[in-house]
Amino acid sequence: MDVTILGSGSPIPDAERAGPSGLVRAGGASVLIDAGRGVLMRLAAAGWSVPQLDAVLLTHLHSDHTTDVNDVITTFWVMPMTLGRTLRIIGPPGTQTYVDRSLDLLATDIGYRIDHHDDLTEGPSIEVTEVTDGVCFEAGGLRIVAGLVDHGVVKPAIGYRFEADDSIGGGVACWSGDTVPCDGLDALAAGADVYVQTVLNRDLVSAVPIQRFLDTMDYHSDIDQAAQTAARAGVRTFVINHPVPAPLPGTEGAWVDQAAQHFDGEILFATDLLTVATG
Repeated sequence: MDVTILGSGSPIPDAERAGPSGLVRAGGASVLIDAGRGVLMRLAAAGWSVPQLDAVLLTHLHSDHTTDVNDVITTFWVMPMTLGRTLRIIGPPGTQTYVDRSLDLLATDIGYRIDHHDDLTEGPSIEVTEVTDGVCFEAGGLRIVAGLVDHGVVKPAIGYRFEADDSIGGGVACWSGDTVPCDGLDALAAGADVYVQTVLNRDLVSAVPIQRFLDTMDYHSDIDQAAQTAARAGVRTFVINHPVPAPLPGTEGAWVDQAAQHFDGEILFATDLLTVATG
């Protein structure tokens, strides 16, 4: 099973980091996690395309994680090889309403395309599954388990556990979404080969005297907390992802060194298109 960081960015635009998103490929299945800005450009750079996706998973409905859901919907719908197919979107309660509103946003474009192309006779077909916990996807030897995490006022927020069966090489990965330490996160990450966690640098954030920025400390794991979760869960590889704020080039090592005070396994600092195998 391969876990690819498509976008490692945060809400602040960054020339080097697309918005939060990931791709998990295992056996015959592939799923997209979140759809931050630029996700389809990064998906193409990873050598993958929307028609190859079996599902789209949303961790929560913060805008930086959902900005390009409309692009995913439109691109899936207009590609000839997806004609007659349904796009599957899985996310927390509220996802159906979000998708319905996205389709309202796209209504003018949908009308233009139906008027212009004879083979497009109706709008996008989307199947939404709202989840909080439990198995939410099974295909091609890949099993995905959702679980509630704690993202403060953003309720509900969920993380995902990916389990590949032995027929496709085995392996377990956890994608935390945005969260502070909590029992739900511990359960999702337990024994994972790859653990991808949004991480906030408390020292850097605290140095900026803007309350709206300081508020981000309320609902993101900081470096120490994320590393402690990794250690508690007994993971193999801890990926520092979605850094808040994005570090200046050349300073990433300081984040890794701080995490290493709590976790003695492999620690990677995410960049766009970083791919980590569970095997």
